[in-house]
Amino acid sequence: MSRTGRAHARVLLALGLALLLPLAALPVQTAEPDGPVEPAGVWVLTGASEANPPSPDAPWQHVTLPDDTARSRPAQARQPAWYRIDFERLQPTQSDAAPWSVYLPYLYHGGSVWLNGVLLAEFPVSGEQVFARSYRPRLVTLPAALLRPGRNEVAIFAAHASVLPMQFAQARIGPAAALQPLFDQRLFWARTVPQLTVFGSVLVAGSMLLIWWRRRAEVLYGLFGVAAFLWGIRSNTFLIDAMPWPQWHWWRVLFQCASGGFVVAMALFSLRLARLEWPRVERALLGYWLIGPLWFAVGGFAADTAIGRWWLGGMMAVGIVIVAVTLPALARQKKLLPTTLRITIMVTVLLGIHDYLLTWRPDLLARLLPEWTGQRIFLLHFGASAMLLAMGGLLTARFIKSLVALDDLNRTLEARVADRERALANNFAQLAALQRQQAAADERQLIMRDLHDGLGSQLFTSLSRVERGDMDSEQVAAALRACIADMRLALDALSSEQNNIGAAFGNLMFRWQPQLLAAGVQPSWNVDIGDEALLTLPPHDTLHLLRIAQEALTNVLKHADARHVAVRLQRSARGLELQVDDDGRGLHQPNHAAGNGSRGIDNMRSRARRLGGTIDWQPADSSGGGTRVLVVLPLASASSACAPQPQPVAAGIA
Repeated sequence: MSRTGRAHARVLLALGLALLLPLAALPVQTAEPDGPVEPAGVWVLTGASEANPPSPDAPWQHVTLPDDTARSRPAQARQPAWYRIDFERLQPTQSDAAPWSVYLPYLYHGGSVWLNGVLLAEFPVSGEQVFARSYRPRLVTLPAALLRPGRNEVAIFAAHASVLPMQFAQARIGPAAALQPLFDQRLFWARTVPQLTVFGSVLVAGSMLLIWWRRRAEVLYGLFGVAAFLWGIRSNTFLIDAMPWPQWHWWRVLFQCASGGFVVAMALFSLRLARLEWPRVERALLGYWLIGPLWFAVGGFAADTAIGRWWLGGMMAVGIVIVAVTLPALARQKKLLPTTLRITIMVTVLLGIHDYLLTWRPDLLARLLPEWTGQRIFLLHFGASAMLLAMGGLLTARFIKSLVALDDLNRTLEARVADRERALANNFAQLAALQRQQAAADERQLIMRDLHDGLGSQLFTSLSRVERGDMDSEQVAAALRACIADMRLALDALSSEQNNIGAAFGNLMFRWQPQLLAAGVQPSWNVDIGDEALLTLPPHDTLHLLRIAQEALTNVLKHADARHVAVRLQRSARGLELQVDDDGRGLHQPNHAAGNGSRGIDNMRSRARRLGGTIDWQPADSSGGGTRVLVVLPLASASSACAPQPQPVAAGIA
């Protein structure tokens, strides 16, 4: 046998054992002399008062248990009745102290139990206000004081409040110790299992519907959640013992609609699971389900019996058709869970037919299973629960498979992202290295150009004049001192690693202070640039600004004949401002006008343009005396002069 065949065999064996468990509730005829008595025949009487058991002289009729009134007495099938069971007292060898009991697997509409004319127990019966119906078994203790030597009589009143023929169970009388296991087994299957089913169905339905709510494309989870919820509602019928008539009528509406809705939801689930998307068939199934609620709306509560017989009977046909259509498609999925689901679907449909016949045609079912039918154990409850478990297992496996696939995809994506991050990091590192190389090359080019235009030009001019004999030793010394000053200015501007303009301007002040004082010019310096950390200029921009200041101070010494000079570097709303004021001759003097075309003034204009700023010459005071050189360099953060923002120097600084 193949591995798949062995798996299928194990599944069939497990399902067979699970479905045969309810058979444990079947009574077993004991062979011990002190075992329970299972009377084959009892006496029945209809039409008598329910207040007291009829006398032995009444017209009792002999019937065989279990009693199917539709067969034993059709004319009285829907009437309450008294059942009398005669039995002999215990064998003399048995201890009289051992308690005895009477066990009834079911007494659907309640009644009472009597021993030798004494009332032992009463169970709720239907009346004008309340409808009573209970699936729980009954175990009534027979007091030893009421047991007589020889013949004893147990009378049971069986009430009836249904349009269906009455059914009376196979009663047993005997030692309580022998009957208690039968009672416990029946109570477990008839009461405890439905309680667990209701709780589990509602819990599973909530989980599945939540998954479907978050993932609307997962229709299977939504259908399964709806089916589980409807099955949980339907299973409450095994837990209801009595209910007021108005509530009972509405409960029957809810019960019938939930039963039909469960079948339709399972049919839709099976079609979708088999990948058979037939919109017309799905709409037809939903339309057939709507017939039930509409039938109630038109016929009222009185239509309950017809709806249960014919509409739910049609649901059995729906189940058979769905099985025939979907099983071939599911059979192609040769895996354990789909195989289990196929089996549970088939078994559930068969058990549904069994319960339908047990309710509406017990005589037909009794011809096939005479002894089993008398126990009246409804099996659809167990088959549907097994089918829901199989479907839940299948969806759980799909969910886990999706999570595993998602984890694999995440790991793959993480690996790809990590590879891309490493590649990007390498690219950024290479780009940064290229940028550093380009910056270094640009820096060298600027330094070379500055040396060529500044210091190189002065040295070349001085050398030419020396070779022609146009300069004496004092002029040569002055030229060399100018070259040294220019070199120091370049070193001060270009050597700062933090691009600190304040430090570079301080060095300019330090070098020019003695020269101005020696020439008889009293200098004043004012630096107000705020937080220097928030104002940075590239080294060459700083050098251009310092050369403009140096050229302005040189003009003061050479041409202004001034006694005072004021140098101010500040941040304002317009940007970074450099202002040099002197009290000298003024702009009208030769060689000191802004537009005289001198080489120094042209260099100052050129440097200001390179910085993206402006330079202007104007009188230093309102009377027209002195000269003011004003350089304005626009900065991106200049609009907040009082509270400079931590931004780099903006465009406009070359």
